[in-house]
Amino acid sequence: MNSFNILQQITSALESLNRSERKVADVILSDPQAATRSSIATLAKAAQVSEPTVNRFCKRFNTAGFPDFKLNLAQALASGVPYVNRNVEADDTADSYSPKIFEATIASLAYAKEKISPAVVNRAVDQLIQAKQILFFGLGASGPVAQDAQHKFFRFNIPVAAYDDVLMQRMVAAASGTGDVIVIISYTGRTRELVDIAELARASGATVIGITAPNSPLARHCTVVLDVEAPEDTDVYMPMTSRIVHLTVIDILATGVTLRRGPDFLRHLKAIKDSLKETRYPAEPRV
Repeated sequence: MNSFNILQQITSALESLNRSERKVADVILSDPQAATRSSIATLAKAAQVSEPTVNRFCKRFNTAGFPDFKLNLAQALASGVPYVNRNVEADDTADSYSPKIFEATIASLAYAKEKISPAVVNRAVDQLIQAKQILFFGLGASGPVAQDAQHKFFRFNIPVAAYDDVLMQRMVAAASGTGDVIVIISYTGRTRELVDIAELARASGATVIGITAPNSPLARHCTVVLDVEAPEDTDVYMPMTSRIVHLTVIDILATGVTLRRGPDFLRHLKAIKDSLKETRYPAEPRV
């Protein structure tokens, strides 16, 4: 089912719903925006049905459950301003578009949280913890994510670098070898250059971790794939929520590596933090 017409799907299905499901549908159709902000308990109470009934209703429309249904509903409501953000309307003011951006980001993070596989995170951390060197590649909006990853991972006493230039990425991939880990960040996974670079790195013997869309061309050429799904069409809109999701995945990997290093490693991290004390003014007491 096309997630962007879920309201039409509900409307079309009204006659086939049982009485309890019809109550849920009526509440949602009467105020779809409120439904996107409701908890399952709140929606069930408004419809005077049980929470399992709400969950069954959501699954009837090919969603994984209530959180996934709300995300699809939010997408259906969002016509959007092209090249800005799907949730933003042309006549929005700061009072309306500011919370919309926050809500869209929170929804995308919640969706990614449900989809990410802890087992795959563990496999990625396994590769990172034993790497001879770690290289982060990203183009466009993914370039700053790669830079952020370098900023996090230099603390681990592993040689680390970030590249956002295609030619440098190709040369580094060709020069890599066994024990090197290259992390390629791409929301779509359809950028030809990055797919070629992943192939080149694998042929050179490097391990390639992809932070990218599942079943994408890039994913098919990675050693380990952290599937990242965010409801954002970056072919039309400028990247927003997908970039935040990628930054969060980097934080997850950095945390995994830190914990694998054990409690003794915390002294090393503390020494790095302490080195900054002389560069800052004392914090002023809050009143």
